[in-house]
Amino acid sequence: MSFPLLFDPLLYLHLPVLIVVISLVYSATRHDHWHAIFREAFRWGLRMTSFLVIIGVVLYVLATFIV
Repeated sequence: MSFPLLFDPLLYLHLPVLIVVISLVYSATRHDHWHAIFREAFRWGLRMTSFLVIIGVVLYVLATFIV
């Protein structure tokens, strides 16, 4: 069973853009000053990226060793 859509590199080019936009919008709803918005957006983007990488690694390990 193969999933060619999962290995399409163009699909993954949208991920960094989405992380930046989502973290900026989320931070802008919490803060009023640009310095605070960018600082919180960086922190939130880093946490979101870390979370997605951890989920990806766990799914890879499960797919490799369990199946």
